[in-house]
Amino acid sequence: MKIQELRLKHFGKFTDKDIRLREGINILYGENESGKSTLYSFIKGMLFGMERGRGRASAHDAFSTYEPWENPNYYSGTLKFESGGKIFRIDRNFDRYTKKAELTCEDDGELLSVADGDLEMLLGGLDSGIYENTISVAQTKVETGKPLAAEFKNYATNYDAVAEGNREGIVSEGVRLPQRMSYEYTAGSGEVDFGRALEHLKEKKKALEREMKESLLKKQAERERMEQEASYVWRDVHRLEEEFGRISKELEYRQEKAANEVENVESRRIIDELRPAKWRIHPVELILFAIIVILAFILIARPWNFLVSIIIFLACGLYVWNRMKVSKQEEKTPPELILEEITPEEEKIPLEKLVWEQTHVREELREKQIQYGNLKEQLEELDEVSEDYREYDRRRAALQLAMDRLSELSGELQRQVEERLKSEASRILAYITDGKYTQLHIEEGMHLSLFKEGKRISLGQLSRGTVEQVYFALRMAANTVLHEEEYPVILDDTFAYYDDIRLKKVLKWLAEHKKQVIIFTCQNRETKLLDELGITYHIEELPAPDGAGGLSSEKI
Repeated sequence: MKIQELRLKHFGKFTDKDIRLREGINILYGENESGKSTLYSFIKGMLFGMERGRGRASAHDAFSTYEPWENPNYYSGTLKFESGGKIFRIDRNFDRYTKKAELTCEDDGELLSVADGDLEMLLGGLDSGIYENTISVAQTKVETGKPLAAEFKNYATNYDAVAEGNREGIVSEGVRLPQRMSYEYTAGSGEVDFGRALEHLKEKKKALEREMKESLLKKQAERERMEQEASYVWRDVHRLEEEFGRISKELEYRQEKAANEVENVESRRIIDELRPAKWRIHPVELILFAIIVILAFILIARPWNFLVSIIIFLACGLYVWNRMKVSKQEEKTPPELILEEITPEEEKIPLEKLVWEQTHVREELREKQIQYGNLKEQLEELDEVSEDYREYDRRRAALQLAMDRLSELSGELQRQVEERLKSEASRILAYITDGKYTQLHIEEGMHLSLFKEGKRISLGQLSRGTVEQVYFALRMAANTVLHEEEYPVILDDTFAYYDDIRLKKVLKWLAEHKKQVIIFTCQNRETKLLDELGITYHIEELPAPDGAGGLSSEKI
């Protein structure tokens, strides 16, 4: 990738400012407050966007710092760059109300999508974090530590799917991690980010475990419900069995008793004789019968009155006789009264009703027994390991296997990358220091130290200039290790603590190893040394703070 042109339409102090950059070393020279830091921030903002902060932080963030001095509603710019042999143009509008970004291929006019990751693909997976900790060095910010360590940890866990011939990703016991997940887990080179992939697998495992837990809780709740229901049904079965037994015994007893009563006819005859001879008829009835007979005799004409009166009299006498006879039969004897008092209520229930109750209870008991049996079978099925649980267990084991494999590969790759980084940084540092320091030791968390003649030297024992050179070597080595594609190196007043000898070495190294270098400086030292070294460079002079014009030229 090479940056070709910057156009600051409305950005900070600049309006319609065009700057062309070339291959090799580009010097952007300007006095203090001439806009060097603005241009430096403009490049980052065009590549990665610029978000407005929230709350009090918004007053001092990059968005507010570089908001146009004039026409803040036209906060925008354009950046052209070369990638893959084609020229692309990024147009961004940073305005808080109309923010947008457009990516266009100028060779064929194709409109690409920044939101869909096309810009990230063209940049080879370069993000703002890697950018700030490798190829871009701001004023007084050459040091790097945890941010770069985090980037290397991510990189070290990358899996080269192309080298392994597995473009579809990792397959482990039915668990597949796609190679391209909207560039979230992959880089444009075909490398799968194992760090993020591992997090993805962890999330999948957590989700699976949550699903298993929910399933087990649901199963447990279903079991408790069925056990409770079975308990209720069992109590009903027990109750119905007792009731059926009681009715059966009562029926058996009543049937035996009825059979015995058929045989004891003589006993019933004796009881009937013992029945009290109490004749019962109401006196009013007798008076009413007498009045009817007398009225019939008086009111009916002779000779029929005699006949009718006699017939009525005989009818009344027959009624009185039958009434007195039935009343006698209904009257209970003292033994019968005593027997009735001591007879249980069950024996007073008619035999036909008892038979119906027995049939009804038998049917209900059979239904409850069938229901209880079904519930027992369902409980036994719940106790068995279901096929779903076996599938859960298999998937969990597969995910764990994939995670273990990723961790194993990640650890090995991390060791390899650390050795590569250490070797490359040591080589660059040895070149810059002209062999004075040849071995850079990198510990976890990017804690650095040097070895000289077998003796470890901490950075606290070194001069400020040497420390910055160590970090410069680390950044350039990280740029080489992390990026397959060549990116421009962007330096903003980075060499303030360098002496001329080591600055010459750095400039010579940059000229030999980097296709494009952009140096923001307020000094003439860089151009003077480049001239002494005979290195071609392009210089762009920025307008002085008082508004004096600048110049653009190429020198050898």
